Amino acid sequence: MMRIRRLVALAAAAVFIALPSLCAAAASTTPTPDKDGKYWIYGDGISASFIAYGASVSNFIVKDRYGIERDVVAGWDNASYYGIDKQHPHFGGVPGRYANRIRNSTFELDGKTYMITPNENPTPENPDGIDTLHGGPDGWDWRNFTVVSHTNRSITFSFVDPDGKEGFPGEVVSVITYTLNGRDWDLKMVAEATTKKTPIMLSSHTYWNLDGFANNETNLIFNHSLHMPYAGLRVGVDNILIPTGELLPNKNGSVNDFWSKPKQIGASFGDQEIDGNCGFNCTGYDNCYINNREALGPYDWRTQRPVTTLSSDWSGIQLDVYTNQDAFQMYSCGGQNGTVALKKTQGVEGDNKDKFPRTIPKYGCLVLEVQDYIDGINHPEWMRGKKQIFEPGGDPYVLQAKYRFSLKGGDKKDASSS
Repeated sequence: MMRIRRLVALAAAAVFIALPSLCAAAASTTPTPDKDGKYWIYGDGISASFIAYGASVSNFIVKDRYGIERDVVAGWDNASYYGIDKQHPHFGGVPGRYANRIRNSTFELDGKTYMITPNENPTPENPDGIDTLHGGPDGWDWRNFTVVSHTNRSITFSFVDPDGKEGFPGEVVSVITYTLNGRDWDLKMVAEATTKKTPIMLSSHTYWNLDGFANNETNLIFNHSLHMPYAGLRVGVDNILIPTGELLPNKNGSVNDFWSKPKQIGASFGDQEIDGNCGFNCTGYDNCYINNREALGPYDWRTQRPVTTLSSDWSGIQLDVYTNQDAFQMYSCGGQNGTVALKKTQGVEGDNKDKFPRTIPKYGCLVLEVQDYIDGINHPEWMRGKKQIFEPGGDPYVLQAKYRFSLKGGDKKDASSS
C-alpha cells in the first residue's frame, strides 16, 4: 500500500492541473460507477468514461463542428462485457507489462533468458503461439485495476503485477491517472519495479473514429487525415510483425510517408507497396514510427508541435497528440471484421440510419499507441535500456501524453497553457 501511495503522489505531481491530494480523496470517498460500470469525468465540452477492466477508456464524447456530441472511441456499452468478449481487441486498455510484441516470447536480462507466455501466431508445433503480444494471454488489459480516486475531472487506477506473472521477473506496482483539463485528455502512467530488474513498456490502446462511426457517407477511416511530422523512420518488421532490427526510411511520397505533409489514411490504398505493409497477407498499417524529435535539437514535448495530428473533415474534429514517448504505433484496424457492435452512443442517425450495419468494419477505426521502440528489449543496439528496463530503487517508468481536441479551422491554445 505504501508503494501505491508513493506512485499516486508521483502521478499527481505530474498531472497538469492543481488537484487535491489523491491519497486523501481515496481515503475519504468510495468511487462509484454508473449503472453500466463506468466512471465518468468531465472537461470543457468533452467527457469520458473509464472502467476498471484494463484501466480502459470506454466512451469519449466530443462535440463536432455542428455542436453534435460524438463518441469517438470503440468499446462496449457495459463494463461487464469487456471480460466476456472472446475477440478482446484491447479496446481502450493499458497493455502491459510490456506492450506490443516480444520476439520468440523471450528476452535476456543480465545473462539470464526469460520465457514469456506466448499468445500470437500459433503453429502445429507451438499451438499457443510463437511470440507474445501485449504482455501475454493474461496481460494487464485482461485484468481489473483498482480505482484509487475518482473526481469530476480525474480518475486514478492502481495495479500490482506479481513476480512471475506471464513469465516476467519481479513485482511491478503501477498507477494510471486520466484527467480532463479543458479540451485536453492528459494521461500519466507510472510503474515501479519493486523486487527484481524487469522490462516495462505501457501504452494506451484506444481505437479512434473521429466521426463517432456516424458518417453517412462512409463507415471507413479512410477519410481521416493523419500527420506525424517527426516520423521519417519506422521499425522494420518481418511478415508476422516482429522487428528485424532495421530502422527503415519513410521516403517522401511513399506509403508510409505521413511526415512530409498530412495525408488521408486511405490515400495509399491501391498502391502496390501497401500490400504486405502490415505483415503477411495484410494490406494497410500496423507499424511503429519513430518520433525523431532529438534530431532537430532540444525540445519540450509539451510545447513542441504534436507528434501526431488526426482529423476528419466530416465531423471537423481534430486530435493533436503530445507525448514524452519516442515511438508511435499506428494500426488501421485491418483485423476488424464487422462482428463488433457499435455502442448505443454511436452510428448513423436519421433517414440514413440503415445505410451501414451497426458494427465496426475492417478499416473502420485507427489505433494510435504512444510508446517506446517495440521489442527494444531484444535489440540492445537501439540502446533503449534506460527507457525499458527498470530495477528496485531506480527511477520509475513514466509515460505522459496529452490528447488535445479542437475543431478544424478553430483557435487552438498553446500546449503549455495547461
